[in-house]
Amino acid sequence: MIAMGNWTASLRIRDFRLLWASTLLYSLATGMEQVSVGWLIFELTGSEFMVGVGAAARMLPFFLFGILSGAITDRWERRLLLGIGNLGASLVAMVMALMLLLGGLANVWVVVGLVGALGSMFAFTLTVRQTYTFDIVGSGLSLNGLALGAMAMQGGGIVGSLASGALIEAAGAGWQFVAAGVCYLLAAVATLALQTPGRSSRVAATSVLKNLAGYVSLVRSRRFLLALMLLTAVTEVLGFTHMTLLPVFAKEVLFVGPTGLGVMTAGRQAGGLLGLWLLAGLGTARKKGLLMFATAIGFGIGLMAFSLSGSIYSFLAVLLFVNACAMAVDTLYKTLMQQLVSDEERGRAMGSWVLSIGFAPVGHMGVGALAGVVGAPRALLINGAILSAVSLITMIGMPNIRRLD
Repeated sequence: MIAMGNWTASLRIRDFRLLWASTLLYSLATGMEQVSVGWLIFELTGSEFMVGVGAAARMLPFFLFGILSGAITDRWERRLLLGIGNLGASLVAMVMALMLLLGGLANVWVVVGLVGALGSMFAFTLTVRQTYTFDIVGSGLSLNGLALGAMAMQGGGIVGSLASGALIEAAGAGWQFVAAGVCYLLAAVATLALQTPGRSSRVAATSVLKNLAGYVSLVRSRRFLLALMLLTAVTEVLGFTHMTLLPVFAKEVLFVGPTGLGVMTAGRQAGGLLGLWLLAGLGTARKKGLLMFATAIGFGIGLMAFSLSGSIYSFLAVLLFVNACAMAVDTLYKTLMQQLVSDEERGRAMGSWVLSIGFAPVGHMGVGALAGVVGAPRALLINGAILSAVSLITMIGMPNIRRLD
């Protein structure tokens, strides 16, 4: 049984409550964005591959700027960086809204470019937010704090996804992006009340260039960090890219339209919320390495089960399980990565995590192309089988990772 005292531990800290609220507002916007972008691109092109290209454009900045974001996070005040990232996302969302409302966003490549800009803001804020959470709650509550932060992302995403589908049908995608821009802006406002600066514990901060150079020695001296980076990348490429095919399932497999897509996206978020709630209740649980591998294997098995889903109800049930595993294993990856390094290196550790999930464009484009050949259900069957096999082989072959606490 999960103890409520464990579940709410980090929420007793004032600055964490404010950060949690900011995260919730940010996730409302990203939930809207994910539904509208996928639907908009599929409406413009009718191509599963282009839906994958759009998702890849959102994730490519994670690969390009992951290392840089970590170096910057270890150099400057994290509270300020978080506010700047939120404001930047608001500006891009408003530009997209204005172009849609004026009828000037009919070219799919303009959409892809703006999605890439939103992804750039997301890459920086994600690195800062994970590191800042650890600053506020400390090592002892790191799993709880990171899980609760991810719960805010999932919970806001549920509401944002449902609102997005309804807004697109009622008023069009333009007004939906106006709402997203306002949420990003409010997330920035919430950071103004934070008191913890969120910086490395060192007396004098090292320059960004020195922090960038320090990546080589960091990875060389922390081999477990490199292993976790590779596992994160494999899980991202094979597992998390299932969300790319949700518009295809909604339109061509389940025939449920944009409202159904909103429900499916909300279901994905609800599954993640369930997994994170269970994880947050574990508090300072040990054997995190073994739990990480078991969850990754379950993730792959769940992806395989999509091929058996013939109705929206069975699809949603599988979606809940898959995303409970997805968000739990992702939180375990980033928790272990921060615990394996010193305080002054945690920004770079999270930059390494962002770099790893930045390999997602390979998976988004790959699963889109694969779905175009064998269909969406079989594409996820193949990806799930490979993910489970890789996780099982790694668990057996790397006992030191399995024994991590």
